[in-house]
Amino acid sequence: MAEVTLTGVSKSFGADVALKDVSMTIPDGSFVVLLGPTGAGKTTTLRMVSGLDTPDQGGVSIGGRDMAGLTPAQRDVAMVFQQYSLYPHLTVRQNLEFPLKSPILKTPKADIDRKVGEVAEVLQISHKLDNKATTLSGGEMQRVSIGRALVRDPSVYLMDEPLSSLDAKLRSDLRIELKNIQANSGATLLYVTHDQIEAMTMATHVGVLDQGRLVQFGSPREIYENPVSIYAASRLGQPRINVLPADVFGNAPSGAVSIGLRPEQITQGDGQDSFVQRVEHLGDQTRLHLSFKNHDLITVTDAHTGLKGGDTVKIRPENPFYFDASGARMA
Repeated sequence: MAEVTLTGVSKSFGADVALKDVSMTIPDGSFVVLLGPTGAGKTTTLRMVSGLDTPDQGGVSIGGRDMAGLTPAQRDVAMVFQQYSLYPHLTVRQNLEFPLKSPILKTPKADIDRKVGEVAEVLQISHKLDNKATTLSGGEMQRVSIGRALVRDPSVYLMDEPLSSLDAKLRSDLRIELKNIQANSGATLLYVTHDQIEAMTMATHVGVLDQGRLVQFGSPREIYENPVSIYAASRLGQPRINVLPADVFGNAPSGAVSIGLRPEQITQGDGQDSFVQRVEHLGDQTRLHLSFKNHDLITVTDAHTGLKGGDTVKIRPENPFYFDASGARMA
């Protein structure tokens, strides 16, 4: 496996700027998740690393080797696209075997059989190995697409929202399996998703992108606990961080325009009155939808709380985040 480095990478498509001066080091053996809304530059970053697109400026290196001018095959990367791409006339087994039968790899048949069997079991498609790809459901096709990448041993795995078409239970199962595969193999994996739960549970590092710029790069915990901006803070955390006027509780520092409060930064039982608008019982936790000085906010409380809509609860901030007019975090 290999370290991946992007240095000052910029890319435009006509008047649209997809990436602007992105520099990032993906450590060898790490699981890096790129987060951001549609158009932030996540998929373009994958395409830069894979060689499917060429930077207008800057460069990409894998394992210390400059990738300029090298094709995706020469870069030794395996990519899983958001839309599955299979050979419809082949069976599941033949689709999984196909990368291993490449003249470049020359994989022995015994190794092919072993790898295909292992991957099929992990992806829960062992019973579909002899089915034609055209007979599969969309979720099964995506699992086969993931499997075609996993049977290989490339320098880098690149995955573009590979779990988005799967049902909730399978998505949860495969999050665990993908993380186990990555951790046990020591693979370097660059992964795009809109799902912050995937980022929190799988990533060793998260890259937050906004309109083609890399806003913050660090561990999920670091970005959750020390966001550099309102934008970065809003990428991780469920429920989403509450952002209110800085002086709503009083004692805001000079220059602060907004206060950011995650659920654990809202102490209940003392402070100022807020009104319970709605109570959501979610099993392991209960969410309180509150109104505080005509501002809505969401926090969590004991799963067995007796609070109900119309009640009053006192709250106060504890170690909140403050942001300036640009949305940047204040010290």
